Amino acid sequence: MNETNQRRDFLKKSLLTVGGISIIPNEVIFARKNSVLPSEKVNLACIGIGHRGGSITKSLHETGLANIVALCDVDMGADHTLGVLKMLPDVPRFQDFREMFDKMGDKIDAVSVGTPDFSHFPITMLAMSLGKHVYVEKPMARTFNEIELMMKGAKKYNVATQMGNQGHSGANYFQFKAWKEAGIIKDVTAITAHMNSKRRWHPFDPRMTKFPDGQTIPETLDWDTWLNTAQHHDYHEDFVEGQWRCWYDFGMGALGDWGAHILDTAHEFLELGLPYEVNPLLLDGHNSFFFPFSSTLVFKFPERGNMPALDITWYDGIDNQPPLPEGYGISQADPDIPPPSDGALRPAKLNPGKIIYSKELIFKGRSHSRTLSIIPESKAEEMKSMLPEVPESPSDHFENFLLACKGQEKCRSSFDIAGPLSQVFTLGVMAQRMSTKLIFDRTTKQITNNDWANQMLVGEPPRKGWEEYYKL
Repeated sequence: MNETNQRRDFLKKSLLTVGGISIIPNEVIFARKNSVLPSEKVNLACIGIGHRGGSITKSLHETGLANIVALCDVDMGADHTLGVLKMLPDVPRFQDFREMFDKMGDKIDAVSVGTPDFSHFPITMLAMSLGKHVYVEKPMARTFNEIELMMKGAKKYNVATQMGNQGHSGANYFQFKAWKEAGIIKDVTAITAHMNSKRRWHPFDPRMTKFPDGQTIPETLDWDTWLNTAQHHDYHEDFVEGQWRCWYDFGMGALGDWGAHILDTAHEFLELGLPYEVNPLLLDGHNSFFFPFSSTLVFKFPERGNMPALDITWYDGIDNQPPLPEGYGISQADPDIPPPSDGALRPAKLNPGKIIYSKELIFKGRSHSRTLSIIPESKAEEMKSMLPEVPESPSDHFENFLLACKGQEKCRSSFDIAGPLSQVFTLGVMAQRMSTKLIFDRTTKQITNNDWANQMLVGEPPRKGWEEYYKL
């Protein structure tokens, strides 16, 4: 048995009593988590250490549950990577995740993936195939089929997986679950989800008819590895750092960026699965290269057991705000939401959130871990004595992942939960890109009204030399 397997076996066995029956109580685990021995920690490699990836690295490090044993980023000379490099000056560094696994695979238990949306897939598939647990930023991947393969890979390789919608370990998660189980949230027929802050593509010219002309590649950047499975593009500054989210070839737009922070609990606890129809009602500034300036999308879900059919209407864009119910009140900014990679959230008339309509009640919610409230206030006061007690979270999202790697908890946003949610977003982005209604067969997982759209569930073939990740 090699050293890695010995450590993993020790981590699992250390959780059990001599009889192998009872588990160490949570209060004992958490009393010890910040003082655990190095041999009891998860050996973690962090892939993507700038901007959001850097924040993930720091958050995982601050849990006290991980030994960070490798750092990987395609641009180790960029300003946005320097914070992590200074924090961990003696940790081995790599520009190519493949080289990192080749040289240090036997020293790694788990990885974090804080790279652009389109590059989540190959890194995650290789890591899982090597038996590594994976924390990957949201959304899971860029295409429906890639997410399908990632879900299958997690089962095949039996690893812990967590998508990085960190609010899914916070108060909203436990409240929604408790209110659903107590029958407070029931008979939901419609949800409005909204994200109306300015996005990176808003300064672009909607008349653009081609990708930008190439620029000189920075000396510190490994552009070929940055592109990985994507078709070739000449380097341009509007593709890198946070700008990749503007482009269909690289990112998932406002829906992929914020949907997992707004719709995650409703999707899981209302057992929504996949929609049977996605209809774009508004695509302002539609362009075949980058995302619309404003979008309104309707996702239709069928009846599920004793739950009625449900429509989700998604609104993004500065001047594309949803209608608000009477008694909605004011929209407050959320200081607990981490800012985007290019700075603080811009002021918005309506901050990111959701409105949930049931047959009897209306719920007002924000994003991430913020809890729901019943509106209007008079109704909330009337319901106050009927609300169940909501348990506190035993661990944040990063602790939850690392404890799952050690066998002590189950990931709350594992691929079997986060995968279908992310696939909803891929269908929405396809409807945006093609500017057409999609009819989806939930059983066969095929689009039935548009052959081209059905082919795009798989997407364009990977760039030559990157095919292997679709076969793992």
